[in-house]
Amino acid sequence: MIHHWPIRVYYEDTDLAGIVYYANYLRFIERARSEMVRAAGIDQVAMKASGFVFAVRRVEADYLSPAKYDDELIVETTLDRLKGASFDMPQTVFRDGVALFRARVSVVVLGAHGRAARLPADIRAKVETISADSSA
Repeated sequence: MIHHWPIRVYYEDTDLAGIVYYANYLRFIERARSEMVRAAGIDQVAMKASGFVFAVRRVEADYLSPAKYDDELIVETTLDRLKGASFDMPQTVFRDGVALFRARVSVVVLGAHGRAARLPADIRAKVETISADSSA
């Protein structure tokens, strides 16, 4: 699955120069990842109730070109490197087809005691569907 999530840049997202403040890209991609997980049918509230949560372990980011106030952006998210308790989600923020920001986010599954845990079978099946769709 290649997931696309639109976002408009609001005044609150910008700095004094009128460009998107660098940390806000992390907010944008977090929202896009949440929407992709939701689109895959994963209920994170139910997942938490059963003792598991997703947590960001690592982010590698490249700022390529600035976004500005009122820009219409698209966040593209895919999934790869699915392991027993973790996976990576490459993400790119585009404006008019031009990449402005790229990130590789490593996500780990944590169990009830805050330690890495294997993906529960039902969640893994849904994550594998995302991964399989991303390869196509």
